[in-house]
Amino acid sequence: MNDRIRELLSEINRLEDELRTTLNQQQSSILFQINGKKIEFEQSVRQAHRKLKTNIFRWLVTYRPQNLITGPIIYSMIIPLVITDAFVSFYQLICFPIYGIKKVRRSNYMIFDRHHLSYLNFIEKFHCNYCAYANGLVAYVTEIIARTEQYFCPIKHARKIIGTHRRYAEFMEYGEPVNFAQKQEEYRQMLAKEK
Repeated sequence: MNDRIRELLSEINRLEDELRTTLNQQQSSILFQINGKKIEFEQSVRQAHRKLKTNIFRWLVTYRPQNLITGPIIYSMIIPLVITDAFVSFYQLICFPIYGIKKVRRSNYMIFDRHHLSYLNFIEKFHCNYCAYANGLVAYVTEIIARTEQYFCPIKHARKIIGTHRRYAEFMEYGEPVNFAQKQEEYRQMLAKEK
């Protein structure tokens, strides 16, 4: 990878971090404050939220029928999700220490905070927790697999792919065999040094 591409990627990462920080500060100061693990809304915001809450009976009557009908299919996906979670977590637990790869912190990906929203009824909160788990799990698994790919095969594909993980841009170019073993070891060392 040439120096200009490396500079651009570094700048993109820095700007993404700055954007996340700025958005988080703006959002927190307007609607809520985070004190440790507790999320606190101003009294007026809490009252407004409670007024917007739809009771469960009304929600069931006005909810889209197709959503109720497909609910069992959606929630049956919890079985493969939990199995995937168990297997990938077990893999990381056993193999990452052997490879010298820092473990992925589950708590960075599994965020359950929507139950603090007073305008959601019990069913809506349940839906939100399911989605938080499923999406958090996919991101968690993606990072575990990305670290594995960086360890074993940090090479880009010949064809353009959509939805690459954040590590992919730093990988070696496709068909670049010069010093492959040395470069692969450098990628492994980067994994070992991560915070």
